[in-house]
Amino acid sequence: MRNAAALVMILAAIPLFGASFQAGVAKTDITPPPGLPLYGYTERTQLSTGTLDPLYARVVVLQVGDKRLALVTLDLGRVFGQPSLTRLRERLTRSSGISFLFITASHTHSGPNILDNYPSNRTPAWETAALDKIARAVSEACEHLTDARLGTGYGRAYIGYNRRRVFPDGSVTMFWQNPDKIPTEPVDPTVSVLRIDTAAGQPLAILVNYACHPVVLGPNDLKYSADYVGVMTRTIEASFGESGGSPLCLFLQGGDGDINPYYADTSQAEDAMKNRDWTGEELGREAARVARAIKTLPPAEASLQFSEDSMTFPVRWNAQRFRRGMIATYGPSVYEDHAELLDSDNPPTALSVPVISLLLNKSIAFAGLPGEPFVDFQIDWRKRCPVRDAFFVGYANAYVDYLPTIQAATQGGYGAGDSNTYLAVGAGERMIDQALMRVYEMLGRLVDMPEDLKK
Repeated sequence: MRNAAALVMILAAIPLFGASFQAGVAKTDITPPPGLPLYGYTERTQLSTGTLDPLYARVVVLQVGDKRLALVTLDLGRVFGQPSLTRLRERLTRSSGISFLFITASHTHSGPNILDNYPSNRTPAWETAALDKIARAVSEACEHLTDARLGTGYGRAYIGYNRRRVFPDGSVTMFWQNPDKIPTEPVDPTVSVLRIDTAAGQPLAILVNYACHPVVLGPNDLKYSADYVGVMTRTIEASFGESGGSPLCLFLQGGDGDINPYYADTSQAEDAMKNRDWTGEELGREAARVARAIKTLPPAEASLQFSEDSMTFPVRWNAQRFRRGMIATYGPSVYEDHAELLDSDNPPTALSVPVISLLLNKSIAFAGLPGEPFVDFQIDWRKRCPVRDAFFVGYANAYVDYLPTIQAATQGGYGAGDSNTYLAVGAGERMIDQALMRVYEMLGRLVDMPEDLKK
């Protein structure tokens, strides 16, 4: 990843009109065995002790003509590292004819720890097994492809708040819990829902896009859990099951980099299960209400367009000083989690990351960023996107920790001015601009010939 070219574009931008729009779904349990390090909380040093609720990979395969896209959502803290994803892509191309992989994680802090690169290049057994299960699930979804139609809808849910308290003088303090539901800004309560039906109108998949950290369960909880996201998906699927449908619910985490649930980091003694269930049910009920009201329609002209741009950004910090500070502050064991970005023998001066753009039927757009974007990026994307239905997805196809806005970076605070940011200030803004340009190109509104030279 670190040696990638400044800009490499994989683009399937020519719509295949006249072809049908098809979809297939599948789900697989990727819960690892107990005894593994857990993800997300630096202060949590104990290993996992078991499973509170299963961790799943959920798959939707979309096809138009000979273009086939696999959208995979993971109940994990982040997506797998690039070596694992490269192997998965190659396998999916061979076994299932997948043209493009769009993979994202919910960011639960109750999953197994994941690294970009492992010592001696030895991928953990649980991760290898999970990748194998995902490949088989994609194959299963391909086997059940059927003509499909789409519809979108929007609601509002209030389950979280902005955990950065910015004062008039520009100073910042972190606001880690908010059980009194004190209003903070900015937040985005928008619940974006994409419903995929069969041609006969049977619900096939419900995609829910929302921005909020899945951190109701705190560092003292040592069992695997999808956190509130698992409750949300079960709430939606149960709601449709009552009416005879059985859609698969997928969660697409949005710009949650500065958004916490009201009941964040709670322990069992603080009613963690009750708080987790309240959070998931609040979001799930609203998403189910929106999904049930959606009227899906077959596309007038089906098209499936996607791109992955590899964008290169300078590293924000001096690598040697960063390494010394990391070891002095947290110790060598924590530094190992960051070693893939700051190799002491040959520290990189720049990092290359993927930016995803997806356009369905010329009317539904997705932007996928490779880290934890602040919520302002989600708001900005929806405001500036040239189509009405604009979904914003974090943790997509790679992971580089926090993506703060320029303003937040000047203010500092967790995720904006600390060791959890790697890319140079302004990287997030450039990623949004890139995704916007790709969507305009897919719509035919940016062309490669000057106007005055057209014949």
